[in-house]
Amino acid sequence: MKKFDIPTYYQSSIISKIKEIRYLKDPRKIDNSPTRLDFGPVIFYVARHFGFCYGVKNAIDIAYKTINENPKKRIYLLSEMIHNPNVNADLQGMNVKFIMDTSGNQIIPWEQLTKEDIVIIPAFGTTLEIENKLNEIGIDPYKYDTTCPFVEKVWNRSSQLGDEESTVIIHGKNTHEETRATFSHSIKNAPSLIVRDLKETEFLVSVILKEKKEEDFYEYFKGKYSKSFDVSKDLQKIGVVNQTTMLASETSAIATLLKGTMIKKYGQEEIEKHFVDTRDTLCYATNDNQNATYTLLKQKADFAIVVGGYNSSNTGHIVELCNEKIKTYFISDSNKIIDKKNISHFDLKNKNEVLTENYLPEKEKTEILLTSGASCPDAEVDRVMLKLLAMFDNTNNIDGVVKQIAN
Repeated sequence: MKKFDIPTYYQSSIISKIKEIRYLKDPRKIDNSPTRLDFGPVIFYVARHFGFCYGVKNAIDIAYKTINENPKKRIYLLSEMIHNPNVNADLQGMNVKFIMDTSGNQIIPWEQLTKEDIVIIPAFGTTLEIENKLNEIGIDPYKYDTTCPFVEKVWNRSSQLGDEESTVIIHGKNTHEETRATFSHSIKNAPSLIVRDLKETEFLVSVILKEKKEEDFYEYFKGKYSKSFDVSKDLQKIGVVNQTTMLASETSAIATLLKGTMIKKYGQEEIEKHFVDTRDTLCYATNDNQNATYTLLKQKADFAIVVGGYNSSNTGHIVELCNEKIKTYFISDSNKIIDKKNISHFDLKNKNEVLTENYLPEKEKTEILLTSGASCPDAEVDRVMLKLLAMFDNTNNIDGVVKQIAN
C-alpha cells in the first residue's frame, strides 16, 4: 500500500487510533459494525469506514509537494481539488488559485496562463478539451495530475464499451466535475448518455420501448447526450458505468432495470447482443463507506452527525441514507456546533443552511451516530467529537475509552 505525506493538521489523534485498532483486529474488513465509545453521559457510535480515501490522500500528497517544491512559481488548480471547504481554503491560503468553479465556469481566463505556470488536475480528473487547452498553452496536463485511479478505471471501462460497439450510459450528475470528465473521455469512443437517477432511467426505458417519441428523448436529456446521438440506433446495445461517488444501490437498480428492458425488447436469448454487463465502477471507499453506513444505522441512537463538504457527492449520499432512518445533522466542520442548544446544519433537500435548537435530548445518556465523507479530514471528525463532548459534564477520559476498544 502506497504511503502518503499528509500535512499534520489533517491528521487526528483520536480517530486515527480507532481506525488503527479496528484494522489490526480486522484487516480483511469482515466486521462492519461501528465502534462504540462510551463516555458516560454520551455514547458515540463511529462508522467502521469513513474519511480520506486513497484518491483524496493521493491528491493532497501531490498538491502539497508541488507547492513546497515550487515556491517561486504560480500554481493553479483547475477547480476545487476535492469537495472539502477547509482543504480548499487552506490551498488558497498558500496562494493557489482556482481557474474554474465546480460547475466549470471560468474564473481566471486561459489567456492569463503561461507555459511557466503549474496547473494541478484535481482528483475528479478533467475533460479532453481542457487537456488540449493546457497543451496549447504549453502546460503538460499530466505532470501534476491527481486524477483518482478509480476515476481512470471508469474511463477505461467506457473505452471498452466503445470497443464493443456499445453506447455508454453514465449514472452521474451531469454538472459534477467527475461526470463531465468521464463524459468527455467516453464520447471519444462511443455514443454516451448521462442519467441522474432511476426517474431519468425510467424515462429512457420508455424511449427504448418506443412508448415515447424520439423527440421526447432529445428534449428530456438535452445537454446530457453526445453529439450526433441517434436514438434509432444508439440504444440497441448499452452498458452502464457510473460516477464513482454515486449510491451503489441506485447504480445496481439502474443497470438491472436497463438489462430487464433489453430482455423485454429483444428476448433473453439475445441479451448479450444488446446489454453489456459491467462490473460495478464505484470506488472501494464509496462501497466501504456506504456499507458501513448501512450497518451504523442498525444501531439505535438519538441522532446522527455527518461531517463533510456540502457539495461533496459521496457525503451527500451518506446523508441521504441517514435521513431515511434517523434525525441527521449534516455539518461542514465543528464550528457549526454553536453551543449546547444550537446547531447549524445543511438541509440537503432545500440546499441551504438551517439552525436547529435543542438538538441535544435531555436524558441520562445521549447516543450519537458519527461518520464523515471521503474528502473530510479525520482531524475534523476529532474536533466535532470533542466539541460535542464539551457539552456534557463528567465524561470519561478519552484515552481510557479508546484503550477499551483495543481489548
